[in-house]
Amino acid sequence: MDHTAARPAPDGPVTVGVGPVGRDEVLRVARYGAAVELAAESVTAMAVSHARIRELAADPKPVYGVSTGFGALATRHIPPELRTRLQRSLIRSHAAGSGPEVEPEVVRALMLLRLSTLATGRTGVRPELARAYADLLAAGLTPVVYEYGSLGCSGDLAPLAHVALAVMGEGRVRTADGEILDAADALARHGLGPVVLGEKEGLALINGTDGMLGQLVLALADLEHLLRLADVAAAMSVEGQLGTDRVFAADLQALRPHPGQAAAAANMRRLLADSAIVASHRGADCARVQDAYSLRCAPQVAGAARDTLAHARTVAERELASAVDNPVVTLDGRVESNGNFHGAPVAYVLDFLAIAAADVASMSERRTDRFLDVARNHGLPAFLADDPGVDSGHMIAQYTQAAIVSELKRLANPASTDSIPSSAMQEDHVSMGWAAARKLRRSVDGLTRVLAIEILTAARGIDLRAPLSPAPATAAVIAALRESVPGPGADRYLAPEIAAAVRLAATGALVAAAESITGPLD
Repeated sequence: MDHTAARPAPDGPVTVGVGPVGRDEVLRVARYGAAVELAAESVTAMAVSHARIRELAADPKPVYGVSTGFGALATRHIPPELRTRLQRSLIRSHAAGSGPEVEPEVVRALMLLRLSTLATGRTGVRPELARAYADLLAAGLTPVVYEYGSLGCSGDLAPLAHVALAVMGEGRVRTADGEILDAADALARHGLGPVVLGEKEGLALINGTDGMLGQLVLALADLEHLLRLADVAAAMSVEGQLGTDRVFAADLQALRPHPGQAAAAANMRRLLADSAIVASHRGADCARVQDAYSLRCAPQVAGAARDTLAHARTVAERELASAVDNPVVTLDGRVESNGNFHGAPVAYVLDFLAIAAADVASMSERRTDRFLDVARNHGLPAFLADDPGVDSGHMIAQYTQAAIVSELKRLANPASTDSIPSSAMQEDHVSMGWAAARKLRRSVDGLTRVLAIEILTAARGIDLRAPLSPAPATAAVIAALRESVPGPGADRYLAPEIAAAVRLAATGALVAAAESITGPLD
């Protein structure tokens, strides 16, 4: 799913220093192809910690990752003449991914985040290694990474190893225009050379949560947009189904002071302002006491999702400020083993967001279904068809929604509750955070499609309420949709219309149309 048009393109390179990169910087590099440069302070910090690694490499006392094997093989002392081979072998053996190719934006995100950790000076690598990552990003060369190979602990091992392999001049990369090349040829074409890894450097390149964190940052950006879109869709359904906006009043929402709920309700009030359709049944003669839950409780569900997103954002900010490696070079020069590579904090919120996405989509599908049922749609034709019986209208569009929602419910099953021991029981509890991230990306895609179909259906329902006019904000959304999708009429080939609505939903065009009237939505 391409969400790129929903946010502005980058201007200028992103500078990586000893401090954390921000979420916006991750998006600029990962999604929009911004280049990267190293701050002078990070070069100094890396040089200092690398000197400490060189001291330890000369010490006869074994140091994990410097002069020993890895994982369950950490008991073997490696002599100096084999250490370059040790690091090279580590990357080659760990580049064991399989399955479909991972999206370039995910790979660029994990590259930037690994570079950010290297730049802290806490990993002990040479500045030249960090520059090699920055050069790869600047050249638009994206290593080919595969779906399977990370358990979310000891780092996103296989994905990160495939990136490190490319820096060594091995494996394959994609160019900025999508061409796949052998890494050695791609480096040469851009005037770059392969890196020969020294003590600890191979380990430092693969021992992080960068893959799952990068996908969390991308998902946060997409879900922030999609929750505004969910408010737009819900407002259109309330309007098209002759619902009331009184339940969204600020004083009623304040009785339950969840901030996300307040924001969602405020959005819906603004979206429904000055709606002639809503005003048409606001009088004392209206016999309806209250709307169905999928209409009345929309702010409570979308609001809970917002609050979940806020928690996930906090976790992401903490993780972005982390230097994840094992062992790590401390500020006072010690080299210490630790467990900071365990992905549990990130894995939990990735799973939590998949739950929220499934529930928002589930409510959206229920609102769509109400439009199509003559027993519940308050005077609209069956399935919004032009000639019900001859035409089927949006009957099967709801089937498509239902199929996606069912998939989202399966994807809401948490990955982080699973663990498979590995490395001869040395790594006996893992987070499965990478798996949680991969399924969240599918959840984001599914939620986009479900909301797009609701808006497509709601627009048709609102059009059928003519001559009553919708709110200016929802009218603007319908006008944006009508540039690509015709209004009500006899049955047409529906898949292209759904695809057009999905594209407008993903790129932010529908939210932008609403915001042209309301101003920025919360």
